[in-house]
Amino acid sequence: MNWKRLLSSKRLGKADADAISMGRSPFQQDFDRIVFSSAFRRMQDKAQVFPLTENDYVRTRLTHSMEVACIGRSIGANAGVFICKSHDVGSIQPSDIGAIVAAACLAHDIGNPPLGHSGEEAIRHWFCHSSVAASMKAQMSPHECADIERYEGNAQGFRVLARLQMPENRGGMQLTCATLGAFTKYPMESLVENPPAGVSAKKFNFFQVDKDLFAEVADTTGLKRIRDNAYCWCRHPLAYLVEAADDICYRIIDFEDSHMLGIITYEELETLFMRIIDDSEFRRKLKEINEPERRVELMRARAIGKLVNQLTSCFEKHQEQILHGELQESLIELIPAAETLKKIESRSFEDVYTYRRAVEIEAAGFELTQGLLDAFITSINDVAAAKRSGGKPLYRNSRLALLIPKRCRNEDDPQWLDSSYIRLINILDYISGMTDSYAVSLFKKIKGISLPGQ
Repeated sequence: MNWKRLLSSKRLGKADADAISMGRSPFQQDFDRIVFSSAFRRMQDKAQVFPLTENDYVRTRLTHSMEVACIGRSIGANAGVFICKSHDVGSIQPSDIGAIVAAACLAHDIGNPPLGHSGEEAIRHWFCHSSVAASMKAQMSPHECADIERYEGNAQGFRVLARLQMPENRGGMQLTCATLGAFTKYPMESLVENPPAGVSAKKFNFFQVDKDLFAEVADTTGLKRIRDNAYCWCRHPLAYLVEAADDICYRIIDFEDSHMLGIITYEELETLFMRIIDDSEFRRKLKEINEPERRVELMRARAIGKLVNQLTSCFEKHQEQILHGELQESLIELIPAAETLKKIESRSFEDVYTYRRAVEIEAAGFELTQGLLDAFITSINDVAAAKRSGGKPLYRNSRLALLIPKRCRNEDDPQWLDSSYIRLINILDYISGMTDSYAVSLFKKIKGISLPGQ
């Protein structure tokens, strides 16, 4: 792969690339388009780790995404200095590379369903075990079934960016192919025979209905194809930096949040953060600060700065491997602080991600997600069957269907009427776009637990 193509400013769905100007570049425009999108705005009421928290300190998906974008911009701009010095990239500047990574980071969670990662798992479980889903599987191809059996917020995110936001445009928001390539950490479809090894094949990043849109991104940026007979490519090199920025946040910042909720002690946090910082002068400065919260914030900032520098150096060291599609590990596994970060991650899995309130809400969210799917899928299947036969759906189902946005129940579209897969994907578009609070409120209403206005 070569950097000139990888940094393409061509927009998905447009014929020609946008010019790179010294002012507001196409990649900065990508960032702005994402910020002003309704899908990004809804992340203010989606959980990062602690759903529906009563503490106003902890992060939501929105604040988490903004922090990841800030870190990503720093790593990207630092790496951009090296890239621009070492390769012919035309008029691209280091700040442009920082802007690409920042925009991709900003959108990295934009497709996640409500109530944390349990929302994804609830969708997978529903499809594998629900009697409502069973009748649909027989009408779907193995690849279509795999999309839902392995349902991914990452794939939903690509769909949000490339189709659902600004749906009147081919290419949706029409972001640059460089930004969409960097966004796609897992550039493969859900079902690949003999899938490749390594970190980029752990998940998938686009559904069958959207695979040709990603193929256009891959072709424009010159991603290396792994399987000739499958939609499967090597990662865009900047996707490693997007992943690294997210890795920093969910290790360092989630750990900070857990301390503020009283799950992790100050002593343990200081011990682990100071292993990363490794600065005796900073330790002396820390002792001069009386407020524990201020000390934690200062340690968090310094630890992030250290990790940004380590990750930049690691990217430079492994750049040739990355360009050949040969790096199998995440960058976070290859830096000097890797062992300390593994310890933080281990402690998070022991006590943070199993925090009782979070688990209780996630368990309830499991029932909520599956309840919404059962209700809405039953209703639209009945509506579609009645439309095809010229009959009438059950009254209850016709009423439930009216709660679904028109864009997700296009009864005049022959493909929607005939394809169980398309109807299911459309309902998942609706549910995954809900905020935590809206999903809870809607579930209670359709189950009769509460009524509008109560």
